[in-house]
Order: sequence, then C-alpha cells, then structure tokens
Amino acid sequence: MSSLSLLFGSLARSFRKPLGNSASACPVCRDQAGLLDSVDFNKSCEEARGVHLPPSGESVAYYLCGRCGFCFAPDLKAWSMDEFERRIYNDGYREIDPDYVQVRPENNAELLHTLFSGSAVRHLDYGGGPGLLSRILTSLSWDSRSYDPFVDKDVRIDALGTFDLVTAFEVFEHVPNVDALFADLTKLLRPDGMLVFSTLLSDGEIARGKPLTWWYASPRNGHISLFSADSLRIETEKHDLELRSLSENLHAAFRTVPPPWANRLIR
Repeated sequence: MSSLSLLFGSLARSFRKPLGNSASACPVCRDQAGLLDSVDFNKSCEEARGVHLPPSGESVAYYLCGRCGFCFAPDLKAWSMDEFERRIYNDGYREIDPDYVQVRPENNAELLHTLFSGSAVRHLDYGGGPGLLSRILTSLSWDSRSYDPFVDKDVRIDALGTFDLVTAFEVFEHVPNVDALFADLTKLLRPDGMLVFSTLLSDGEIARGKPLTWWYASPRNGHISLFSADSLRIETEKHDLELRSLSENLHAAFRTVPPPWANRLIR
C-alpha cells in the first residue's frame, strides 16, 4: 500500500463515526473542535490575486480547535485518494495554483542552493510533484531526489532510505492525516537530519466568531489542514522534533543539534 493510501485511509477510518454537526476531534491535540465557518468549495488561493472561480454551490465546513488553534475541514479529510484526484488535483488545478508547475520549484531550488550549496547532503523533496526542484538541484551537483505520493504511487516510503535534508514545500496544508505525514517524514530523516518545510501559519487570520475570509483557507486548492503556531509546535513535539519557525511560512525541525551544514539556516 502506498504512503498516500495510508494517509487517506487511516484518516477516513477516524471519521467513520462522526461526532455530529457542532463538534469534532482535533487531529493535532485531540481536544474538541467546533464549527468555525463554511465557505464555497470553489474558494481558491488565486482570489488573493483577484481571480475568482464561479461559486460551486457546495459548502465546505471548517472546524477550529479551541485549545491549539488547528483548523481543518472534516468532510474533505474523509475523501478517498481517488476523490481528491478527481475533484482537486485534476486538469483544472493549474488554474488555481499556477506557480505549482515552475515558479515555486525554481524559487525553492534557488533558496536551498543559496542556503546549503557546497554541502555534501543527501536530499529528498517530499511532495515534489513532477520533480522539477530536485532536477534543478541535481543539475547543480546535488545528491537529490523527489518523492510525491500522487506521482510515485508504486514507491514504498520505506524503500527510499534516509536523508540529511528533507524538504516539503506547500505540503502540510494539503494532507488529511498530519500524524501520518510526520511519521513518514521522521522515518525519512537521518538521526542528525533536518526537515525544512513551508506552510503559512494562521495566527491573526483565523479566530472564533470571525468569518473565514483568509485567502489560504481554500478548499479548491486542497488546503484542509491549517496550522497555528501552537498546533505546529504540538505536532512536531509529538514526533520528538524541535521546531524553529524562521518566518510565518518557512520552518525547520530536527531531533538533535543540526550539523554544521545547517548552521546558516538555524542561526
């Protein structure tokens, strides 16, 4: 069974017995989460650039944990892998995430090469789509490979080995089972390895009694797991990782004091 099947299957089982319309269990801290707001399924991140899809007429409910601030969409989290591919990661996905194809991987490859060039690190880009980021780094003499649960369905996660540096850019907000994601990522890290990932924190954007107008809360993009600073810290600690948030969007996590090649980023 593929890694993604485990991510989706285990979470679908956890929602097989719903807790009702007004409460659900927080996937991060297991405390009670209540209904925050509902948005149209076609709400997308491109609305921040003035691009609006026609309303679908389908409402998506987001729940907010009162303890850790994690925000999530239980109904979408219970979807199968096939349903995500059919309804979100389909031929229309580029319309609502045009940077996915080239701009984002090129920018992230430049960032990594600037930070870690000259370091003999073994690198994996998790959730790397078609693998452009890794191909760019390989052309710059990196030991890099890409793994994406949708693209590499027949690749077992435990067959990849371990890596000094694991990156996951714009992955966390898409994943229905955050525990399973962290379990995979820590399995891929060497004992002194480092995880570098991006996901935009919701602090100041999401609050009880406030309409969910934040551009990042976009079901059409598959943004179904929205982290606050507290919920991200709790989730990393659950997996024995120390978290360093370098900005509201870029983060690093590691088990032990990172090796010298990581000093430029951590300091």
